[in-house]
Amino acid sequence: MKLLRYGPAGREKPGLLDGEGRIRDLSGHVPDIDARCLSADGLAALATLSPESLPIIEGEPRLGTPLTGIGKFIAIGLNYADHAAESNLPIPKEPVVFTKAISSLSGPNDPVMLPKDSVKGDWEVELGIVIGKRAAYVEEAQALDHVAGYCLVNDVSEREYQIERGGTWDKGKGCDTFGPIGPWLVTADEVGDPQNLDMWLDLNGRRMQTGNTRTMIFGCAHIVSYLSRFMTLMPGDVVTTGTPPGVGMGIKPEPVFLKAGDVMTLGIEKLGSQRQDVVSWRRGEG
Repeated sequence: MKLLRYGPAGREKPGLLDGEGRIRDLSGHVPDIDARCLSADGLAALATLSPESLPIIEGEPRLGTPLTGIGKFIAIGLNYADHAAESNLPIPKEPVVFTKAISSLSGPNDPVMLPKDSVKGDWEVELGIVIGKRAAYVEEAQALDHVAGYCLVNDVSEREYQIERGGTWDKGKGCDTFGPIGPWLVTADEVGDPQNLDMWLDLNGRRMQTGNTRTMIFGCAHIVSYLSRFMTLMPGDVVTTGTPPGVGMGIKPEPVFLKAGDVMTLGIEKLGSQRQDVVSWRRGEG
């Protein structure tokens, strides 16, 4: 299934995408796409519904994050060897873990707002893992049993804040609008092998990133197992798993950074695509 949430920000309704790409309303069956929906029982109940029996939503409504009630937004850094190389950093021996603020979450096509005084905004197309079952000290062989599905994430970053301002990476990763997720949460059974998905990102129509999840240093099962040793993963948590090469700071001879008026488009095989207009900081909106 492809689960989604549609409607104005803060008033989204649950839905799913049918086989012909039309949005169907789920609000007569569930109040929202949340942790309860993502349990094995919750997904099984939704799977019994015939999409053709659900109301069609006409037009092209705004899409929000495809799930609500996200408790943790965890990220893995330097998880592609060629991205580590372009960042002039060694290949990590263990996953690099940081967090993105929950307040950074936004819909897949909402504008990305550069923070005040930003000079080094950047992009990162990534595969997101959505947890569906509590995970604590799980073995790698069982780790994917705790995954409800997958989604597309743009791990938007401010490199000066991340790298040059001291401390952890978090301050350059958690700015408002820096966590577009969606358009859909695609259930694990429909995705199949998460380690063989093509991914791409364009800036203003120019291809910047091309990759495949098979070149991850640490695969999804390893990541879920690893994280579960340090924190209990709960239903509705999202883990974004790193980016292939082609980010702005790695461009030679001069890096390229985001500016107001830029347009990012990105996608992952089976998980849909996003489009974000880049805008300047505005008081009252971030």
